Amino acid sequence: MTIAAKLDELGISLPEAAAPVASYVPIVDVNGFAHVSGQLPFRNGKLITGQLGADLDVEDGMDAARLCGLMILAQLQAADLIEHVDRIVKLGAFVNSTADFIDQPKVANGASDLMFEVFGERGRHARAAVGVPALPLGAAVEVDAIIAITA
Repeated sequence: MTIAAKLDELGISLPEAAAPVASYVPIVDVNGFAHVSGQLPFRNGKLITGQLGADLDVEDGMDAARLCGLMILAQLQAADLIEHVDRIVKLGAFVNSTADFIDQPKVANGASDLMFEVFGERGRHARAAVGVPALPLGAAVEVDAIIAITA
């Protein structure tokens, strides 16, 4: 089954790939690996902002991480790489959180679970889930990725 068909089966419509907001490119495909720059959570063109443990709860964070994951998929689609994904190798989840918030791994599951839904076993990956005091534009979560690509 193609990834496009799987997304359709899951009822997932990918957003338009976000343009860079600074001096970088959204995706670099080199030596069989796509390195996807950190993606922010957008819903209907609106950035999800706030801090976990203050303004947002774990469920809000998981939703934001899933939106970041959808943007990773959108970047792969825009680069004509989504049908060439061999394996999601690693996700890095950065969670805008208070000093006493300790559920960054649960928040990151929003993106991790999406990758498994879409790619099955090829979507299982290594991961880092890191709490940070602030993210660009006040985003609640940012997720980047390393993805093995086949020719």
